[in-house]
Amino acid sequence: MYDIDAIRADFPILSREVNGKPLVYLDNGASAQKPRVVIDAMTRAYEHEYANVHRGLHYLSNLATEKYESTRAVIARFLNAPDEEEIVFTTGATEGINLISYAWAAPRLQAGDEIILSVLEHHANIVPWHFLRERQGVVLKWIEPEDDGSLDPQKVLAAIGPRTKLIAITHMSNVLGTKVDVTTICKAARAAGVAVLIDGSQAAVHGPVDVAAIGCDFYAITGHKLYGPSGSGAIYIRRERMQEMRPFLGGGDMIREVSRDVVTYAEPPLRFEAGTPGIVQQIGLGVALDYLMSIGMDKIAAHEAMLRDYAQARFAGLNWLNVHGQAAGKGAIFSLAIAGQAHAHDISTVLDKRGIAVRAGTHCAMPLMQHLGISASARASFGMYNTTGEVDALVSALELCHELFG
Repeated sequence: MYDIDAIRADFPILSREVNGKPLVYLDNGASAQKPRVVIDAMTRAYEHEYANVHRGLHYLSNLATEKYESTRAVIARFLNAPDEEEIVFTTGATEGINLISYAWAAPRLQAGDEIILSVLEHHANIVPWHFLRERQGVVLKWIEPEDDGSLDPQKVLAAIGPRTKLIAITHMSNVLGTKVDVTTICKAARAAGVAVLIDGSQAAVHGPVDVAAIGCDFYAITGHKLYGPSGSGAIYIRRERMQEMRPFLGGGDMIREVSRDVVTYAEPPLRFEAGTPGIVQQIGLGVALDYLMSIGMDKIAAHEAMLRDYAQARFAGLNWLNVHGQAAGKGAIFSLAIAGQAHAHDISTVLDKRGIAVRAGTHCAMPLMQHLGISASARASFGMYNTTGEVDALVSALELCHELFG
């Protein structure tokens, strides 16, 4: 049973008011709220358990190291990674993707080599590849979505050529909620000898992820969307790919020995984790993932699918509302526009007066905005703690927008 009232009670912020109205938080695509268990674990770590990790022999250092490193196993279990040593800690998906760009792709790709991207990508999975285009002459090949916002995996695979070295693809669009069939892409890409990086920033939040079944080479996640702290995250790297990577950041912890004339590096994953890490942030991420798994990612996915279907039914009654992206099986993420009337910023402002938090803008997805022919949208993105009553509140506020700007 999915006890939505009990879940909502776990999140302290959901009991507050904004502008004299109960908070309706629908900006989960940007960052999710934090359950009490995460807040308490991080407070405890700072108040009673804090020390630097790995370098000390004293009690607090050992305790902090144990709690910090235990998160690696939690992430491996969350993603069903074959080995926790295939998990590299990062500050989020952006750092994870940049790590692959600098440590795996840059040393291997030459001018004329190709990277396949979709127009659905977040800037975090675009800009690092533009660096390689600018600096090394790498060619970016773009795949456009269908009219309903879906992405045909066969179009991605048809773009593979003799010089294709990498496919960098989202698992779920942060703008449209489109789910991409990454398993089909990975299976065919591996047969063609092409590596696949998946941006899992959105998909990992909304349902189970199994990197072993998907068959990807790299899978990036970010903690702040997973009901954990900002500054936390990880990337799964297939062991064979780890052996192909050079260190990205140099400093403490990622070395075995340093002398005036030579340096030898630690074994992965530490090889890719230089310097003092976000100790408490990663501890908080581990607690957040344990919390999610205790509820069940399949149950969370079912709850959000119910919210998606309910929202779609309510939106269908608003003939003046444009909902961008209607792919089958999409996530509960909606980019909304009132045709010919209100700018996304105006919509967001009116909703905020009703205590409803949505995001307005390009959502770090300018190529997709250009493809859709819009400058911005108002995005309502649902999470595990949202309710049908909050969908009703959103619809009521949108009707007010229509009256005000109509």
